[in-house]
This record gives sequence, C-alpha cells and structure tokens, in this order.
Amino acid sequence: MNEDRIAQLEKFLEESPNDPFLLYALATEYKEEIPQKAKKLFDELLEKHESYIGTYYHAAALYAEFFDRDIAEEIYQKGIALAQKNGEHHALRELQNAYTNFQFEE
Repeated sequence: MNEDRIAQLEKFLEESPNDPFLLYALATEYKEEIPQKAKKLFDELLEKHESYIGTYYHAAALYAEFFDRDIAEEIYQKGIALAQKNGEHHALRELQNAYTNFQFEE
C-alpha cells in the first residue's frame, strides 16, 4: 500500500467525487492491507457506477477472499453479463476465467 499514492488519489477524489476511476484506483490500493475500506469503495462503485466494468473482477475477488462467496459469485455473474452486453471481449474473458477458477475453489 503506497501512502503517497493514496493521499494523492484521495485529493483527486475530493476534486472529482464522481470519477469512477479514482474510486477504483483507491479501492485497489486498499485491497490487500485494508480490505474493509476496499469493500466500501467497491460497493460504492457497484452501486453508483455499475457500468464501470473493471470493478467486477477485483470486487468479486475481494469478496471471495475476505467476505462472502455468494456475493462474489453474484458480482462475477453481473460483470460477465455486462461485458457480454457491451461487447467488452477482453473483460469478458478475464471475468469468465476468474469465475471458472472461483468455482473450482469451492
């Protein structure tokens, strides 16, 4: 976790609170060391910026590792459906692969 990068992202987020990339970047910074903060940010992204496709992969992985596997599965499924709908082939492949691995971990 890079404290300087977090401070910079938080400053940018104050200036542009509706920028999904800033929320996403901050969530990924917190993901390993403070998963509860990352969860809060990913939840906000999923609620307010549901079309931000990058969220789904990392949010689902976070839920699978630290919180609730049932919710992780829902997030994977929603992300896959969104990627299919929007023709985002790269994101679709990544989500499908991650979801398949997730299913084998059960």
